[in-house]
Amino acid sequence: MNARMLGAALLLVVAGITVTATLAWRQWTRAPILEAEQQLHAQQFLAVLPEQRYDNQPLSQPLPLPGEQPAHSHISAAYRATLGAVPTAVVLLTQVQGYGGPIRLVIAISADGRLIGTQVIEHQESPGLGGRISDTQVNWLGQFANRGLDDHWALKRDQGDFDQLAGATVTSRAVITAQQEALVYFDQHRTLLLGSPAHE
Repeated sequence: MNARMLGAALLLVVAGITVTATLAWRQWTRAPILEAEQQLHAQQFLAVLPEQRYDNQPLSQPLPLPGEQPAHSHISAAYRATLGAVPTAVVLLTQVQGYGGPIRLVIAISADGRLIGTQVIEHQESPGLGGRISDTQVNWLGQFANRGLDDHWALKRDQGDFDQLAGATVTSRAVITAQQEALVYFDQHRTLLLGSPAHE
């Protein structure tokens, strides 16, 4: 065997070992990466739900989505939170069209039909304007906590109860609409979403 053939054979062996090692490393790290992604996903989704309100793992069993979709938003997932086997809340994943594109929200609603909290998990709104919907320092979403269907779900400039995010009228209206529609959806399908009559 000449030197050129020996070099080529050696190169093939090294390449084979490298590919095998890469595949083995990918397989070995796949489970921890998936677990980390699932934990991040859970943290994002459950950040709207205070830990003292549940002792189950709400995201482990998605609920079937009953009924028709709301007029202006799209609810893509629902999860039930329980405490001592008693339903305490429902977490809805919804999407609404904002100024710059779709806005994805996680909305937690208590068993008595009041909004616990809302979090933006994805948006394409303009930085410094509509993009501030996810800014925790601005905390624009905080004004919706503990609100229900008996509130006036519109901006104050539209004779509603809520302040607008400065410079972001379209974004503000879209998020208000998504939250109101989530509350209506919950109210219409309360028994199915909670799995039993609401405990007030």
